[in-house]
Amino acid sequence: MNKKVQYADWGLVDYKQAWEQQEEIFNQIVALKIENRTKGLDQQTSNVLVFCEHPHVYTLGKSGLPENLLLDERGLEEKQASYYKINRGGDITYHGPGQIVGYPILDLDNFFTDIHLYLRTLEEAVILTLKDYGIQAGRYPGYTGVWLDADNDKARKICAMGVRCSRWVTMHGFAFNVNTDLDYFKNIVPCGIDDKDVTSMKRELGYEPDQQEVKLKLREHLATLFEMEIVL
Repeated sequence: MNKKVQYADWGLVDYKQAWEQQEEIFNQIVALKIENRTKGLDQQTSNVLVFCEHPHVYTLGKSGLPENLLLDERGLEEKQASYYKINRGGDITYHGPGQIVGYPILDLDNFFTDIHLYLRTLEEAVILTLKDYGIQAGRYPGYTGVWLDADNDKARKICAMGVRCSRWVTMHGFAFNVNTDLDYFKNIVPCGIDDKDVTSMKRELGYEPDQQEVKLKLREHLATLFEMEIVL
């Protein structure tokens, strides 16, 4: 099993461009796995962890409802936002500057073949990162992602998740609100949940945490939990 993970920070990148780059890496890994199986080979598959930010964009997952986007084309133009229907699980979400978007493109045969454990492990890395800043977070039964005050009527989401997995290779991932402009969430029914709030580290802390520092802490927690060897 290859637990080496190539880390890449793509910075602020157009959503469609990042999606195409993800697909390219994903398809290469899947093709190698198919070749291994059909030819009886044992070539090592690679793993990649991407962090990035996107210009304002709304994305709708396969199970999502288009009516959960509350803007028409003109409204999108006014907000300078893009909109894409994509091939991950989950409903609608927002990506924008100040948010850490994580795309782990992993061959889970190198780690563990359990998609539920995979999601819980991603969540745990975010929970531990928030704990580093004194923010108590957890899970909301029946929903993916990371929540604050999930056990009462003040429940609010700080990290959304939506993944695709084929032949145990993952893509897409999570969106972690660090210094995100939360007003953009008012234009959607986030993740199809209309009675829960969305929050960010900035809102909870009352100041802007250093985005690069948060990335490093999050990457360290992911590496520890997945027993990854991060390659820079």
